[in-house]
Amino acid sequence: MTKRRGPSDSSLGMDRKIERRDLLQGMAAAAGLAAAGSWPTGALAALTADAAQPASQDAAGYYPPTRTGLRGNHPGSFENAHALRDGQAVLPAKSTGETYDLVIVGGGISGLSAAHFWRRARPNAKILILDNHDDFGGHAKRNEYHVDGKMMLVNGGTLLINSPRPYSPASAELMKDLGIDPEGLAKTSERQDNFRKLGLGSATFFDKETFGADKLTLGARAGRGGGADAAALAASLADAPLSEAVKRDIVRIETGKEDYLPGLTPAQKMDRLSRISYSDFLLQIVKADPGVVPYYQQRTHGEWGTGIDAEPALDCWGIGLPGFEGLGLDRSRTERMGNTAAGYSSTGGSYSFHFPDGNASIARLLVRRLVPSVAPGTTAEDIVTAKFNYAQLDRPGAPVRIRLSSLVLNARNLGDGVEVTFMRDGRCQSVRGGACIMAGYNMMIPYIVPELPEAQKAALHQLVKVPLVYASAAIRNWRAFAKLGISSVSCPGGYFSSFSLAQPQAIGGYQTATTPDAPIIVQFTRTPVAPGLPTERDQHRAGRAELLATPFEEFERNMRDQMNRVLAPGGFDAARDISAITVNRWPHGYAYEYNPLYDPWDVAEDQRPHVIGRQRFGKIAIANSDSGAAAYTDSAIDQAHRAVGELLAG
Repeated sequence: MTKRRGPSDSSLGMDRKIERRDLLQGMAAAAGLAAAGSWPTGALAALTADAAQPASQDAAGYYPPTRTGLRGNHPGSFENAHALRDGQAVLPAKSTGETYDLVIVGGGISGLSAAHFWRRARPNAKILILDNHDDFGGHAKRNEYHVDGKMMLVNGGTLLINSPRPYSPASAELMKDLGIDPEGLAKTSERQDNFRKLGLGSATFFDKETFGADKLTLGARAGRGGGADAAALAASLADAPLSEAVKRDIVRIETGKEDYLPGLTPAQKMDRLSRISYSDFLLQIVKADPGVVPYYQQRTHGEWGTGIDAEPALDCWGIGLPGFEGLGLDRSRTERMGNTAAGYSSTGGSYSFHFPDGNASIARLLVRRLVPSVAPGTTAEDIVTAKFNYAQLDRPGAPVRIRLSSLVLNARNLGDGVEVTFMRDGRCQSVRGGACIMAGYNMMIPYIVPELPEAQKAALHQLVKVPLVYASAAIRNWRAFAKLGISSVSCPGGYFSSFSLAQPQAIGGYQTATTPDAPIIVQFTRTPVAPGLPTERDQHRAGRAELLATPFEEFERNMRDQMNRVLAPGGFDAARDISAITVNRWPHGYAYEYNPLYDPWDVAEDQRPHVIGRQRFGKIAIANSDSGAAAYTDSAIDQAHRAVGELLAG
């Protein structure tokens, strides 16, 4: 859609003033420059000083959750890291004179959990947490809008507490310590059914660039787990810009019960499905018309950051994609390369509750526990609306200090402890610690800890994170959605693969909109993929480069254009109805999970890259979801628990 000759920027509202957008526009070019590797000599010393910097976290009114524009890995958070990666030398650092028992690099769920576990074992310990972003939480990002006096929340990153396996004792105990009872919260926190009462459902938007015509069809998919009525599905597809053969095959895939692998046992079927992509399953085994592929191609984007051409059919069965109903398999979530070569698990999974701002509330609960003066309240319910005083995060003398906009450039074993060098406010500084936990991205650790063994560096580099975008727009009302009878839209050929109204929820003092006349948040998902590249890792690298080179205006233009094309028949006007836009860009997003199509199955656990990469190095331990090869909250927590245990063991 980005190359489409369409409406003018003015008609889309690109010239309208919306919250904070103009402040960030000038910073977008920095991202593209960094991606191109074209920083001048000496850049490592000057980048932070030259880039437009957010206000100090100690300044009055400092509250990053309300910032809009380009967020996630925002400009100013990564340029020095790229300069380090590209060979710029680290300048001599000036010591701050500070000494801590533990220095944690990364203030996401894993880093904050590590501080929690360390303090539980050693209550008098002094801890410093350094993070390169202007907010804590890492991927657990909170986006907070205020429109017409109403606060609205949405996740800017990781949303769900759930995992394909039950929480470990360590991660379950942390949840309990924080007062998070997912099952209890799911019962007491009202999940409003306003959308259902209004008759709103799902729809599919077929775009002209992919399918030959713009067309919105209501209910034109069965959803995960099947259960569609063949006649109803055929009727919903009747006006879709698809050939009759493709329509028939979609109905067959969604509602049929044919055994496409006769003569094989369930175990043999699972093994076969683990060795073939979902697209090949549809084309070669189901014998569907090739025209079905564009319809299904993006269905796996939100799970693993790749299209169905790069996803094992077994994984797609596990998450409920259609075509497997006649195979006689016991449906459950898959766990890639879990207990068997086939990569499936029958654990039943874990919790399903999520907060309005996603896992940002978990990060906020951790921070409030570590720095009690930062926010009022005591419960998992009141954390949702609690206003944080960021000036309390880095108070001299406090047992736990969280220092934002501090990008770590070097960590080394020194004597009986460690020295950690970081860049903040254009100055290279260093602190000493008894130990250090690296809780950031695995890809950066070899550059920050260059003394690591080469085999360990190589292993860390193999864990290529999944790039993705979580964007949102605050709109003044949702009458157009109500008039069209939709709350979510799948866009199989769109720049954003889907957008939807924020899920209705009420918890504590927070409640989402209950009438179409009220403001609401619209959420968008985009995963930059590159089908045809040799491996999933190659696709992720290409997607990462694309995100870093894409200016905010490109995301915004596509959001406005997609909404107009879908919702204009309901009276929506992007130029008039959008009040704010936030784009959470994550070039390093989900942790890499091994893919049976590209990764060997017969490797012993202790020889897999994530295990080799996380090995303790002197007084430096490694903890993040990468280290568990699983893009789930419990993995981040478990790895923090492991790293703390390694260091405390001596």
